[in-house]
Amino acid sequence: MIGSFRFGGDLFSELNRLQQSLDQLFQTDGMSIRGSARGTFPAVNVGSSADSVEVIAFAPGVDASKLQVTVDKGLLVIAGERTSEAPKADEKSNVHAQERFQGSFRRVISLPEDADPAKVDASFRDGVLHVTVAKRESSKPRQITVS
Repeated sequence: MIGSFRFGGDLFSELNRLQQSLDQLFQTDGMSIRGSARGTFPAVNVGSSADSVEVIAFAPGVDASKLQVTVDKGLLVIAGERTSEAPKADEKSNVHAQERFQGSFRRVISLPEDADPAKVDASFRDGVLHVTVAKRESSKPRQITVS
């Protein structure tokens, strides 16, 4: 049960205590992506240039055949599954720590309005997914000749 809320004057320590209480309340067995304390899987970097939007997803241990990349209604969706060779707890063995995420995952990234969903390239190498979404030609700057 979560303890009662007391405000003793130090707001940050109270917020920290409340976060710890919520973490205890919603504690999972670590097998869910939502149980990850460090964020979501896969970690992504998103950037853009004048010509494209670049998405880098770090997905070590994922088989390329288990990855799905889709673009729909301005959203880039990266989904897949990562399996683990970690030992399973049974009557003959115990698992003392299991920090590596395993299971299904899904990341949704909003694309800018000038992204062209018809021009998407994806490659996967050494656990890194690189997705390039070209920008629409109509959104690129162009030189206008004055007559």
